[in-house]
Amino acid sequence: MRHDLKAYLPTTKKELQLRGWDEVDVILFSGDAYIDHPSFGAAVIGRVLEANGYRVAIVPQPDWRGDHRDFTKLGRPRLFFAVTSGSMDSMVNHYTAAKRLRSDDAYTPEGKAGMRPDYCTITYCNILKQLYPDVPIVIGGIEASMRRLTHYDYWSDRLMPSILVDSKADVLVYGMGEKQILAVAKSLEDARGASYRTPSGLQDASLQDALTGYSLEAIPQIAYLTNHPCLQEGEGGRLLLHSHEEAVKSKQVHAENFRIIETESNKIHAATIVQPVGDRYVVVNPPYPTMSTDELDAIYDLPFQYHPHPKYKDKHIPAYEMIRFSVCMHRGCFGGCSFCTISAHQGKQITSRSEQSILRQIEKLKDLPEWKGYLSDLGGPSANMYGMHGKDMSLCEKCARPSCLHPSICKNLNQDFTPLMHVYNAVDRLPYIKKSFVGSGVRYDLMNEAYGRELITKHVSGRLKVAPEHTSDNVLKIMRKPTWGQYERFHRFFEQVNMEAGLRQQLIPYFISSHPGCTNEDMQQLAARCKQLHYRPEQVQDFTPTPMTLATTMFYTGLNPHTMEKVYVAKTKEEKQKQNSYFFWWKAPEKKRGLNGSKDFRGSKGKR
Repeated sequence: MRHDLKAYLPTTKKELQLRGWDEVDVILFSGDAYIDHPSFGAAVIGRVLEANGYRVAIVPQPDWRGDHRDFTKLGRPRLFFAVTSGSMDSMVNHYTAAKRLRSDDAYTPEGKAGMRPDYCTITYCNILKQLYPDVPIVIGGIEASMRRLTHYDYWSDRLMPSILVDSKADVLVYGMGEKQILAVAKSLEDARGASYRTPSGLQDASLQDALTGYSLEAIPQIAYLTNHPCLQEGEGGRLLLHSHEEAVKSKQVHAENFRIIETESNKIHAATIVQPVGDRYVVVNPPYPTMSTDELDAIYDLPFQYHPHPKYKDKHIPAYEMIRFSVCMHRGCFGGCSFCTISAHQGKQITSRSEQSILRQIEKLKDLPEWKGYLSDLGGPSANMYGMHGKDMSLCEKCARPSCLHPSICKNLNQDFTPLMHVYNAVDRLPYIKKSFVGSGVRYDLMNEAYGRELITKHVSGRLKVAPEHTSDNVLKIMRKPTWGQYERFHRFFEQVNMEAGLRQQLIPYFISSHPGCTNEDMQQLAARCKQLHYRPEQVQDFTPTPMTLATTMFYTGLNPHTMEKVYVAKTKEEKQKQNSYFFWWKAPEKKRGLNGSKDFRGSKGKR
């Protein structure tokens, strides 16, 4: 373990003193344990601010009960508090699809449950506003990002307004937040009207002035609340949604809002979205341009320690163990699956790291004491999208398709696997690499024979994960997934390559029950087809509605927002249990009772 406290972002007063600091510019509160690794958002945001001259401290998993001493132990930041629930929405982290409380938390030492509150972002912010009412709060991460406008909350079974309302935060950073957090920091710095390191307490009123109304209009990819009365549709390219109150009264209105939100989130040149809530407006500024390779490389070159903070000593943190020797090679996903939040959070356009950046990270990983020569994953949101983009980007700039793969692969998509295979080969030539695996899911509808053979023969650790999700083409169409016939063709190819190479490897398919549009008859068909293929599914999940996805909107409204056609939804506990039981067709007693032995939303090996 690396024990140099000064190599990590400080977490205590003692660590501030080691650096000779009497105050910090930003204090970041996170629902996760602090793991100094680029796979964890809080570490990335902290390192980016640090690299730009700001003093940053992090308070991981503060105790929100009792006297709130964890919220005051580092004092008042010079600029703002930053708050994130962590790498997962806290409600998904806490509860199964059946709304049962989980017994573990992969982002906590020893997997201990109960180390963050429900609605984590809201709880942390409310405490901070009570203690420091005049200090700005900036929220971000997946929980804030996916709850930036009116959204359906499965756990309370109601529409909730933008998380800005209940959290009382001043600014919401959505998506991957590096550029936004720097822009907000600079805005606050400029608002102070003073040089860097001005003592706290001077011109505090200007901090709030910087976080009201149109002063934030120029910062892309943020959301904020304003009471400005002149925010009308058409003014400055804005789109005005139905109000939160109207959406609560009408499911059709909520579906209409979502159609606009999803369409704009898939555009390169999106409009500003405005939604009235009460007597105020939520304003969502359009995103930054897609990050360049150089910009992404610069983030991965920051001085991450690739290890949990020394305060955890030798405690086991499951999420870290899972990604410790993995390398994320790109951001974004153009799959557009109905139930997935990746494109809404990371964007549809792909940003790929350079080969040199990937090799530099591996050079750091091999110096870790636990290194044994194996990379667990050379992947990304969808492992085989690395380096892909439109052939003619001017056409992409006019496109609002939610998926480049569904209902058919876009003719403008450059499906060149050469850069990806070149990275694989470069990594495998390193003298300290024994084997590099692809542990992330791959899109089998986005694969040519040469890449498929390279993947199957050299980069599968005995089991290859893919996600057909269902066998019914009617359900797959609603999911925006390829047909079952495409999966069957890939299955035959996988078996053929294994036979020719003398390998005995398994194809592990993911399946979902209770997805909107899925009936008991569809699940019966799935069970029959699995039986024909001698599958006893391991990687299964019951659909969990998560904020800001198409599938969740269909679950709540019973409507397809893009056609306004009715969609069947299995909603009750009994309906969902019945559908999930079909995965276990070989367990007769469990089938009879309608029970199951499945893992939950995260599958059998952790969060998907």
